[in-house]
Amino acid sequence: MSRGRGVPMMDLKRSYDVEDRVVSVSIPSIIEADEADLWPLPEIDTKKSKFPCCIVWTPLPVVSWLAPFIGHIGLCREDGVILDFAGSNFINVDDFAFGPPARYLQLDRTKVLVSASLLSRIWLCMDFVSFVSNYKNFLIFIKCVCLWQCCLPPNMGGHTCKYGFKHTDFGTARTWDNALSSSTRSFEHKTYNIFTCNCHSFVANCLNRLCYGGSMEWNMVNVAILLMIKGKWINGSSVVRSFLPCAVVTSLGVVLVGWPFLIGLSSFSLLLFAWFIIATYCFKNIIT
Repeated sequence: MSRGRGVPMMDLKRSYDVEDRVVSVSIPSIIEADEADLWPLPEIDTKKSKFPCCIVWTPLPVVSWLAPFIGHIGLCREDGVILDFAGSNFINVDDFAFGPPARYLQLDRTKVLVSASLLSRIWLCMDFVSFVSNYKNFLIFIKCVCLWQCCLPPNMGGHTCKYGFKHTDFGTARTWDNALSSSTRSFEHKTYNIFTCNCHSFVANCLNRLCYGGSMEWNMVNVAILLMIKGKWINGSSVVRSFLPCAVVTSLGVVLVGWPFLIGLSSFSLLLFAWFIIATYCFKNIIT
């Protein structure tokens, strides 16, 4: 009986090379490639007040003179246009209330969602050998699946994360700008109140729609703290514009009234800080 023609060694070597390439694929590298598919953001342009995907902050007249940690904030679209909740039933578009931004913090769009196309690309690179030999790849894949199920399910009943149907309170967003548009429509029917429903509430609502950083617990306090800790000053004049009025008011008060003015000013700032902390975490029903 004649023996069949054997497989050429070159073909065998080629098949092993393909297998080696599949097994050695790094899932983080696939994720990086998927992130590269995001629409490229334009550069930050401080002169034109364009801050793509940034939280921006500016001091408030009078209020910031007495408590410089309080200010007005907004969230920017991917094209850099600023949106801010500036009054009842009103969202400013590309016209930041109370002056140009003094601080900004650019957020990472890759912390928003995991696309289905990314999952399919990762799955194609996973095989049994990868599962066994590279458990880190498998763990990353599971994490991606959880994020996708959390933020981009086919329907509201598909949410399997710890927040469950809480997603229905905010809705889900497919893109960054989609989240901002949804929050804009919602806040166009809200009454502005500096103590309960303000510009920080609008930004927190946007971040909750995006499930930014895997969290839907954004509120006035942690948004303000995030910007306070990680925010960048635009320039030196922004620092002066933010703190000089407070320094002048404090100096005049001490000269004209004495140390009781400083005690009263400190008490005012402490009461404001305490109100936002207590109201946000203890009386959630009155905070929007």
